[in-house]
Amino acid sequence: MNSIVAYFNKPILKLSLLFGLVLGILVFAFFLGLYAMGIVPLGNNKVLDIGIHVIFIAGACWYYRKKVGNGFLHLWEALTIGYVVNTVGALIAGWLIYFFVTYIDPSVFTAYIAQMKDLMLQGKAELVKNIGEAEFQKMYNGVGEMATSEIIMDEVGKKTVMAIIPILVISLILRKQDYSILHNNKS
Repeated sequence: MNSIVAYFNKPILKLSLLFGLVLGILVFAFFLGLYAMGIVPLGNNKVLDIGIHVIFIAGACWYYRKKVGNGFLHLWEALTIGYVVNTVGALIAGWLIYFFVTYIDPSVFTAYIAQMKDLMLQGKAELVKNIGEAEFQKMYNGVGEMATSEIIMDEVGKKTVMAIIPILVISLILRKQDYSILHNNKS
């Protein structure tokens, strides 16, 4: 048991989990803000929350560099922090959204499904030309059969794909290594 506690007692993990927790709560607050404004808070309207992810990833890397790394941050540390913050934030937001659309207001999910079907029908000609009528019908029916539980993995999957480039850029910008050990300082 002590080895498990010691494993999770690393500053890189504790900091990433904390930033991810706050990120997930803020993304859910963004979801609630869209809901309060009467906008369907799933789908294309929610995609803007990637900005919150980018800000928190950069903030976590900067904070780790300043407070834990004493001004230094290796690329692998920045990548680790970025992906852990992003994944934890997406998981927490996904679960909170799932609970909201399952227990508080299921009409949000039905409106989302209707919006997705309408969007598919608007682009039907192009989709049928590219994938065929049978495949379009299969995809259209699949959208109608979506379960609310798919929101969680959908959130994680989309945020993982959308955050690849920002995490790499943030990691490259904020990394700073101590190269003095490479110099042979003989007096």
